[in-house]
Amino acid sequence: MMAALKHTPHLVDRLPAVRGRYSADAPLAQVTWFRVGGPAEVLFRPADVDDLASFLAARPEDVPVTVIGVASNLLVRDGGVPGVVVRLGRGFVEITAEGNRVFAGAGALDGNVALVARNAGIAGLEFLSGVPGTIGGALRMNAGAYGSEMKDVTIAASALDARGGRHRLDLERLGFTYRHCGVAEDWIFVGAELRGQADDPAAIQARMDDITGRREASQPVRTRTGGSTFANPPGHKAWELIDKAGCRGLRQGGAMVSEKHTNFLINTGTATAADIETLGEEVRRRVFGQFGVTLEWEIRRIGIAVGGA
Repeated sequence: MMAALKHTPHLVDRLPAVRGRYSADAPLAQVTWFRVGGPAEVLFRPADVDDLASFLAARPEDVPVTVIGVASNLLVRDGGVPGVVVRLGRGFVEITAEGNRVFAGAGALDGNVALVARNAGIAGLEFLSGVPGTIGGALRMNAGAYGSEMKDVTIAASALDARGGRHRLDLERLGFTYRHCGVAEDWIFVGAELRGQADDPAAIQARMDDITGRREASQPVRTRTGGSTFANPPGHKAWELIDKAGCRGLRQGGAMVSEKHTNFLINTGTATAADIETLGEEVRRRVFGQFGVTLEWEIRRIGIAVGGA
């Protein structure tokens, strides 16, 4: 008689029941813009805010939680991400406009928010058309481009704390500084209330077209990249320091510093996450060696490193 097969426990077996979906050992590389990285131990796609709040309230306290959006400014390391990776999907993408205000779920694409604002004749959010990613990520890093940033347009944000408690955070409590917000890392943004000014949709579209043209002319937008790699140090432009340090076109394995815009790292097709992170650290080393300036990563790096970096 054959012995009964033993079930090997997996983290997913310890997690609370949800209305959304769990996926064990879920590949993440194909959801990131870099197209690299290991799997999530568990990937959780909550059905909506209530589902996410219930999960947070009931999850085992020793289980780490990491939140991702569309992974446009994210490097997932090759060893994968332990614990639960939360990806905000359909239940977090609603966008509505009322008066001069726009209400957006944290999973809403920045570009879609700009489009809804344009259709409603709300100016001031055009810069979001040039920011790849979602509103949740934009809040987390006070994203900005073309002379505007989130702190200029945010009235308040909605967030869940680590145990699922709900909070409405006004601008002061968000603590925005350059490419940073002061909200605890283990809180999860679920929505935002943004403001603009009334204007003609055609005029708004013209400014969005200008942003698109400038972005395509200056950035490697059709490559496997993760957006701006480093924040601009005070008094400097990161790309100029990188260029003057001789890093344009610098390579590490399948990773390369963009020839078009030196503050972008590119996966030329065969890069690992370790290649990309090692290349970024070499750029930081060279810039510091020549100019005494420390470049701070703007790309968010998560997970376990394998093979260096």
